[in-house]
Amino acid sequence: MKVYISFDFEGVAGIVDWEQCREGGAAYALGCELMLGEVNAAIDGAVEGGADEIVVNDSHSTMRNLDPSALAHEVMYVSGRHKQHYMMQQLDDSFDVIFFVGYHGSISGAASTLSHTYNPEVFSAARVNGVEVGESGINALVADHYSVPIGLVTGDDATQQQTAPFARNAVRVVTKYSDSRFSAKNLHPTASRRLIRAGALEAVQRASSGRLARVDLTHPVQLDLDVQTGDMAEVGSWVKGAERIGTRTIRIESDDSLAAFESFVAVNYITRQAGGR
Repeated sequence: MKVYISFDFEGVAGIVDWEQCREGGAAYALGCELMLGEVNAAIDGAVEGGADEIVVNDSHSTMRNLDPSALAHEVMYVSGRHKQHYMMQQLDDSFDVIFFVGYHGSISGAASTLSHTYNPEVFSAARVNGVEVGESGINALVADHYSVPIGLVTGDDATQQQTAPFARNAVRVVTKYSDSRFSAKNLHPTASRRLIRAGALEAVQRASSGRLARVDLTHPVQLDLDVQTGDMAEVGSWVKGAERIGTRTIRIESDDSLAAFESFVAVNYITRQAGGR
């Protein structure tokens, strides 16, 4: 049983401020401690459920947020920036199940703590086949390509709603209930980790028994991206596979969902030079 874990920061219980997610200072150190606890809970549960190989992809910001030696069970840790497949780096069709840990809601959706969609200075909304999505929905393009089901989603309540269309039979662990972009009712870290561990175990068991639905997108897939300025839309359209279809909207359409995702990653990088960071 081979498990792939993509983890983010903003969906972790107790995380409600950008200072907890950015390098430097005591707030970030505490944030990393909270995140490590939830990642290790997912690892522990997966191992308890029968996983014998686990790859953990650091998917937040600089993508080197954890001390590798603090990770449980000698898992493979994928870290560092400039990854072609970004939050889904190293996923392939050899995996049995995907975990999204610490995920958050989209910038354009319901209230979600620290909501954004990849780069908040560039993207104001994203839609896959007409359905509004956040990072989880964009990342589902890679899961679709490799036919690996999403078995566990942890994060706030808004994230659970947004992942429902493409993670239909996934185990869901709500770590907090968002009141606004900067406020949430958080589970105690001990409770959150206990639920994540149990959820990971259940997700592996569902994967083993064929009870998880694979992502099944209609092809060609269509990814529409609303950006902050016309300049960003123009620069983004220079990427192969991307087309400017409105003043501030880019469309990526492909019969290959992985190719669509790769074009998105290129748009994400290049638009930083047009006013984004």
